[in-house]
Amino acid sequence: MIIWLASYPKSGNTWLRFYILSLLMGKRTDLNLNHLKAIMAYPHSTQYEGLVSDLFDLDEIAKNWIASQNKVNSNKHLRFFKTHNMLGNYKGHPFTNTDNTLGAIYIVRDPRNVITSLKNHYSLSNYIEAKEFMFDENKILAMSEKQKKIFMKSKIFPLKQFVGSWKTNYLSWKHMSYNYLLVKYEDLTENPKNEFTKIADFVGNLLKLKFTEDQIDSAINLSSFEKLEKMEKENGFTESTVNKEGTKNKFFFLGPKNDWKKILDTKISDDIEKKFEAEMKELNYL
Repeated sequence: MIIWLASYPKSGNTWLRFYILSLLMGKRTDLNLNHLKAIMAYPHSTQYEGLVSDLFDLDEIAKNWIASQNKVNSNKHLRFFKTHNMLGNYKGHPFTNTDNTLGAIYIVRDPRNVITSLKNHYSLSNYIEAKEFMFDENKILAMSEKQKKIFMKSKIFPLKQFVGSWKTNYLSWKHMSYNYLLVKYEDLTENPKNEFTKIADFVGNLLKLKFTEDQIDSAINLSSFEKLEKMEKENGFTESTVNKEGTKNKFFFLGPKNDWKKILDTKISDDIEKKFEAEMKELNYL
């Protein structure tokens, strides 16, 4: 069964993954960013072996979402998967079902801060382009041509994801009716002990484990933004994207220092607030 770690891109999913790994492995392992491979992205080429003829065709990928999940769940193990995919249907094909999904944690972030991270991570030309990315109801996340050249040699790479807009992505997962935990990025930064304890309790209930206060405190410390930033600086990070100049973008870019009030033009922030007004009010961003 799968426990999904879901989010719109650049909302804190990697931070969440490293925290969960720190909970499960931190006392026994000298963790680094390479350990994030233990929580794979979905969909991924390794999950689709023998299922599709074209790994770059979203129609084929979506048609086999359930088949691929049946395949990875055939050994009856519990596993975490990271995804930016919407929860729902694509051309009539459901993303997952109750036979394959045990639960989900969805991490959401103020879209006025998401936009800066999107612009950096995907090497977008300006905030207008980043805004169009975030507003696109039919947005599909796919590797760039430079990324394809890097990953294709190993034949191990993430597949296309139907992410939609910031709004539709959030709302799709909100409709999950069981074993669902919503986490706000801002709450993790402002009240880490309280929020990370909620995550530990949720994960513990699903895995039938009980995490001690010491384990939770240790995991919070191990997964701090400063430590993750230092790891990337010292050893790089395979999930970093390549910019137009052919060099890698910094994955851990601004983190908690990302403050839209100091960065965004009023026109951009106003457009975001107007587009996502209902959801932002619901999440107390407005």
